[in-house]
Amino acid sequence: MGPVIGDILPLALGVAISPIPIIAAILMLLSPKAKGTSVGFLLGWVFGIIVAVVLFTLLASIIPESDPDASKPISGVIKILLGLGLLFLALKQWRSRPAPGEEPELPKWMSAIDRMTAGKALGLGFLLSAVNPKNLLMAAGAGVVIGSAGLAVGDQTVAVVVFVLIAACSVAIPVIGYLLASKRMAGPLESLRGWLVHNNATVMAVLLLVIGVVMVGKGIGSF
Repeated sequence: MGPVIGDILPLALGVAISPIPIIAAILMLLSPKAKGTSVGFLLGWVFGIIVAVVLFTLLASIIPESDPDASKPISGVIKILLGLGLLFLALKQWRSRPAPGEEPELPKWMSAIDRMTAGKALGLGFLLSAVNPKNLLMAAGAGVVIGSAGLAVGDQTVAVVVFVLIAACSVAIPVIGYLLASKRMAGPLESLRGWLVHNNATVMAVLLLVIGVVMVGKGIGSF
C-alpha cells in the first residue's frame, strides 16, 4: 500500500493547495454569518472529495486484474489522459495570470458570499471539490491509482481516507482555527486572502504542471 500512498500524495496536495476554495472559505470566515456558512462549506468540500475519489476508485476497480509485474496499458492510458488534462489546465491558468500591477479578477459568485446561507455554502463546497475540473481530474487520478492497484478493500479505504484528509486540510484548518479563536484569526486570514487573490493563477499553473508531468510519467511507466 505504501507505493499507492506515495502516488496519491501529490494529487491530494494539489486539491489542498487549490486557492479558490481557500479564498472562498476565508471570505466566509470574514462574513457576518461566518460560523454557519464556513461549517457548511467545509462539510460540502469534504463530501465532494469523498464522492469523487470513491467513484473513480470503484470505476478503476473494474479494470481487469493482471500480473503485478505485467504492463497495465488501460491504467496507463487513463493516467496519461488525466495528466494531459492537467497540463492543459496548467497552460490555461498560466495564460490567465494578471499582468504586473493588474488587479486579478475573481469569480462573480464570491461577491454574494456575505448573503450566503449554510445550505448554499454546503452546495458550493461540493461543487468546488467534486465538479470543479481541476480538482475532479486530481480526484480521478487518485481514484485510478487506488482502484487499479489491486489492494484489499481495507487498504483501499485507508488510501481514500488519507487522500481525503490531506485534500481537505487547507479548508479545514482555517475553519477549525476560526471556530477556536475567531478574534486572533481575522488579521492572518485577511493577509492570506490578499496573497492568494494575487497569486492564484501562478500557484495553480505551477502545481498543475508538476502534477500533470508526474501523472503522464506514471502512465508511461504502466506500459
